[in-house]
Amino acid sequence: MRKTVKIVALALALTLVASAFGCSKKVKLKILDTEYAEEDYSICVSKENTQLLADINAALDELIKDGTVGKIIDKYISGTSHDMKFQQNAEGKPTLTMATNAEFPPYEFFQSGQIVGIDPEIAAAIADKLGMKLVIDNMDFGAIIAAVQTGKVDMGMAGMTVTDERLQTINFSTSYAKGVQVIIVREDSDIKTADDLFAGTKMYTIGVQQDTTGDLYTTWDLEDEGLATIDRYNKGADAVMALTSGKVDCVVIDIEPAKSFVASNNK
Repeated sequence: MRKTVKIVALALALTLVASAFGCSKKVKLKILDTEYAEEDYSICVSKENTQLLADINAALDELIKDGTVGKIIDKYISGTSHDMKFQQNAEGKPTLTMATNAEFPPYEFFQSGQIVGIDPEIAAAIADKLGMKLVIDNMDFGAIIAAVQTGKVDMGMAGMTVTDERLQTINFSTSYAKGVQVIIVREDSDIKTADDLFAGTKMYTIGVQQDTTGDLYTTWDLEDEGLATIDRYNKGADAVMALTSGKVDCVVIDIEPAKSFVASNNK
């Protein structure tokens, strides 16, 4: 009798161990092949600061034509190195303050305590063209437009898309990069294409970084139409964590941060 009890107890223990290992199995993520949306990224400037906008556009046009912008983008997306250095002699010059949200790799992120990425480096190149010293102010994405409007900063640069709503309060520069909104799902997800979110057969919960293009588009397209629930997070990484823990069914975000988040999760 005791032997039988011991065998049953051992079997139960093994079942619990197997269950624990099963629960701790890493959740793999993937990016769907179908895009959610495509848009251009630009620098936002106060409507009152028309001269600065003209100066930024002139600098951007030169940097695009001479290949500088392309090289900076390749550096952070393809890993192609370049030997350009910016802001080498900026001390003592007038400041150009830039608001950003350093939670959006490879456009802006922290590395060794410094904010780096496509946007900070292009901004530094613009500042050099204007004979100014770049100063970066990191803040919540949703605070950037207000900071530009009130003159707290000169410009906002954070993978920001031009929309009719935003154009009511701020102006935008020439586009310097193209952004594609994609959908991140768990590998076993029943969401196979973007169309599944619009089908109406299931009320999905979608994770987004608050106030970003992904938030705006999914709000207009899905939440306002009663087709989905949107969960908003201060950081894109937090939205992805919610996906791995099962709190949301998918995440809508720019393709480059999406690649970074998925690669980091699937290591």
